[in-house]
Amino acid sequence: MSRIRILSEHLANQIAAGEVVERPASVVKELVENSLDAGATRITVQVEGAGARLVRVMDNGEGMDADDVLLCIERHATSKLHEEGQLEAIATLGFRGEAIPSIGSVSRMTILSRQKDAAMGTRAEIRYGTLQRVHEDGCGRGTVIEVRNLFGNMPARKKFLKSARTEVYHIEEVLRNQALARPETGFSLQVDGRQVLDHPAGSDLEQRTRDVFRYRDTLLPLAGAPEPGDGLHMDGFLLLPDAVPASGARLRILVNGRPVQDRMIRHAVVDGMQGFLMKGRQPAGVLRLTLEPGQVDVNVHPAKREIRFRRSGQVHAFVRAMVADSIAAHQETLRSELFAVPAGRGEPPGPETGRAATAAGTAYPSSSGGGRQTTVPPPGQDTRPPVSRFREAAGPAGAGGRDDFPEPGLLRVAEPGATSADVTRGSGLVLIGQLFELYLLCEKDNHLVVIDQHAAHERILYGRLRQGYLQRSVPRQGLLFPVSVELGPEQARTLEQNLEEVRALGLEVEHFGGSTWLVKAVPAPLRSLDAGDILLEVLEGLRSAGGRDRVVAPAMDSLLASMACKAAVKAGNRLQPEEMLRLLQEMEESEVFSHCPHGRPVIRRFDRQEIEKWFHRT
Repeated sequence: MSRIRILSEHLANQIAAGEVVERPASVVKELVENSLDAGATRITVQVEGAGARLVRVMDNGEGMDADDVLLCIERHATSKLHEEGQLEAIATLGFRGEAIPSIGSVSRMTILSRQKDAAMGTRAEIRYGTLQRVHEDGCGRGTVIEVRNLFGNMPARKKFLKSARTEVYHIEEVLRNQALARPETGFSLQVDGRQVLDHPAGSDLEQRTRDVFRYRDTLLPLAGAPEPGDGLHMDGFLLLPDAVPASGARLRILVNGRPVQDRMIRHAVVDGMQGFLMKGRQPAGVLRLTLEPGQVDVNVHPAKREIRFRRSGQVHAFVRAMVADSIAAHQETLRSELFAVPAGRGEPPGPETGRAATAAGTAYPSSSGGGRQTTVPPPGQDTRPPVSRFREAAGPAGAGGRDDFPEPGLLRVAEPGATSADVTRGSGLVLIGQLFELYLLCEKDNHLVVIDQHAAHERILYGRLRQGYLQRSVPRQGLLFPVSVELGPEQARTLEQNLEEVRALGLEVEHFGGSTWLVKAVPAPLRSLDAGDILLEVLEGLRSAGGRDRVVAPAMDSLLASMACKAAVKAGNRLQPEEMLRLLQEMEESEVFSHCPHGRPVIRRFDRQEIEKWFHRT
């Protein structure tokens, strides 16, 4: 007798339920997707006992007649596929026709449905896969499906459910994802009679994003023109990279209206936000990707949570570019808000105006205290103070940096008793002073602006080094006396294999003999650092890159960021007012200035109303 047998229909449904129905949230997902495919504009979900006791999904979709109600409980019965060719271009959320029979095999299920023009609806009752009764019943247009005592016939499976809070959380996540995918549709969730979620119909994506994430700060819009040929299009919103994580704040990916989990798209978003995300932080927001159905395979996961792109490389590059463009646009908006001259303050002074305004010099509070004042001489005189660590690290004239300070009148320090209108002529940013020998305090309109001097200078140096490396033009500072460095065999091998990359970074190195190498020039922005330390760090970065002939971008970015961090002005460095002004001007002129290379924010702003609340003035 043959040992191979065909499974019974009931057992096959239970096995399918193990793939489709992992927990109560899986039931909610499958039933809500059916409601959306039926054209519902309002979906209400009611849950009791964390979904194990009851899941009820009600919609106002097109409904079913008596024949369809009976057919929908049959395995692989569907209204969404009619021929084999449609499987390669799925445009609906459901298509396999296995969700309802699978759910019905592990629960007590009731289906009540009525079409728009029908006088009566149809009620069907299924008990653990067996149809009990079917009869006419009165109901509104649409469909109501009740799932009671989930896994009641599989007690071992029921034991694997998590706590009530965890199961309800997963149900909420299903509805949040669908609410973002369909902002025009209303969604409501009631848990044990208590309203938990309520997203009214007709919202736009921005408002729905704010509601779902409970986020009121600035959103970064994502928008990309359709790619020719594949109809590739993207929209959505990202939360600010340094925003305090909101409740449920994570990246939600929607492809052709389907919530999915996709590592490739997530990687593209992270790649596009390079330099703006701190280590350990993840991007948050919603990303809606639309493309031709034939360009994506949605039938690679039992629960349809994962997908596969036909041209994954093109999709990755497209998403990365759109995210990077959004970050760049936000950077320019922030630059305008921070440095632009406020309306009504007059035009920036010309050369004559600037000289006239400072002919007698400008008095600054002394950084050493004691009530003394430091006077900035008028133009034409040597304005350079004694060489400081900040000045040395900033770079030489003609090499991405300056040996002179900004022209007086471009950025001004507030004089004692002066108003903002008195000192703000060429920039809307007014320098107040230094706090804790780490932060620059500035005023802009009705905001207090706090700037991390180390993070700001680190970003400026990193930008110069990176641009110079990409253009193979990092400015060099020749050393009066070459510095000898002893290298081990592996370090020497790394240097010989990557000599071109070492030179591209602005280092000039020659073999002296044996294990000794001479450093004759260093990158000009890093000339305040020890030449030997620079070489050793570069070699370590090249070695960690895998010894490739061409260093990969992430490894090089990490190396450049590390070099900039070591050379930047540190916490505890007291800056002269002129140095603070120069740093502010360098920030204004930098392509990127709001975050250090490691993703830490450079700037925090506090509006006047917020400050007045601190002191109970409002």
